[in-house]
Amino acid sequence: MAGMALPSLLRSPVPGSSFHWLLWSDALTLLSLMVGQVALPWWIAQSGGAHDLAVFGVGVSAMSFVAMPLLSPFVDRHPKRRLMVVALLGFGVAASAMAAFASLSHYRLSVVLAIEAVTVLANALILPAVNSIVTELVPPAALSRALGQQQTAQAGGRLLGPAIAGSVLAAVGTARTLWLHAALLFGAAALATRLPRSVHPHAAPAAARGWAAEFRVGLRVNWAIPIERGWVLCNFVGALVMLPCVTMLLPLKVQSLGLSAAWLGWCEAALSLGLLAGSLGIAQAWSRAQGRFATRVSGAALMGVAFAVAGWTSDRRVLVAMFALAGVCSAAIMLVGKTHRMLARPLAFRARMSSAAIMTTQVSQTLGPAIAGVALAHASVRAVYVAFGLGSIVSALGFFLIPGFRAFMALEHDEVDDWYGRTYPKAFET
Repeated sequence: MAGMALPSLLRSPVPGSSFHWLLWSDALTLLSLMVGQVALPWWIAQSGGAHDLAVFGVGVSAMSFVAMPLLSPFVDRHPKRRLMVVALLGFGVAASAMAAFASLSHYRLSVVLAIEAVTVLANALILPAVNSIVTELVPPAALSRALGQQQTAQAGGRLLGPAIAGSVLAAVGTARTLWLHAALLFGAAALATRLPRSVHPHAAPAAARGWAAEFRVGLRVNWAIPIERGWVLCNFVGALVMLPCVTMLLPLKVQSLGLSAAWLGWCEAALSLGLLAGSLGIAQAWSRAQGRFATRVSGAALMGVAFAVAGWTSDRRVLVAMFALAGVCSAAIMLVGKTHRMLARPLAFRARMSSAAIMTTQVSQTLGPAIAGVALAHASVRAVYVAFGLGSIVSALGFFLIPGFRAFMALEHDEVDDWYGRTYPKAFET
């Protein structure tokens, strides 16, 4: 399916070659990230066990918490193409160093964390740049379609990456799989060089200020807008319990069932297949049938059910099927929220608001593995997995408590463009 989806993006992108190259760079970046996401946790779980995997998750998330506010203001002030290329090249160098270390067959968690710090810094530039550059490459009227195509391209990379990683990992081992991860990142950087050197068609770059001041602007604006504040808090709780289900708990679950690394790849591939299937039509049909608000809530709740069942089951086929269902739910969640949220933010504040929101998710990513690690010291992987899945269901109910959220989600795309700026103008006074 991914092989058919990605060429279709090449034949019918949103008009403009710039967006065309962004799609392919995104797809290859996600392909590489998924290869690394399968290979590196598997190596850590095999060599250091659950303790090291929990320490790794906490350490990476803590570094992200610092790196995101440190680097994200650059995205509003400098050409995003240049930042993406530099960050992807840095990421590739770090991945090469990790592969070289794995080739020595001498595992040390401290060295793994030191190398991973470079990838965290690179991601702090890549994430806000990728999230905001689309609004500069396409007009607002085409943004919904553009984001849908970007989601499909990313889902294609997510689908192929775990399948390739699982096969390569089972065949030739961790080191060569990590070398593949590095090579794909360099390819994504090469594609990103085809983007425009500078794109600021709708607004002037933000004034140069200290990074702390820039980041405080993003935090203050997010907190001043009730819908955005509630959205950030709900995502914080959701990420706290959902992300460990996909990261540290999954390789431990696969190992507890006595399965090979290939099954870790199949679970990740099923998640991506569900995401791709959702972005190609299932999520749109779900939204049309239930409305955006109901889709957002039911999608998050059903994802929690899928993770709870995945934690409970001893059947490897059910495990893979639940990750496919979680992927469909993830596509629905992103479809009904991402476009509205991006359009509602004033253009000059999009990267900073996005970075501040991402930072709160990084905090939950730090706490989630830590909580899971403590829980694993007192309970089985199965019990902890089920508990985190049930927590995901509870987190979905928080959207009922956000004032005005249901009415906001009912707005059409032309109505929601710069909605935050028009509805809460004082929030953007600096």
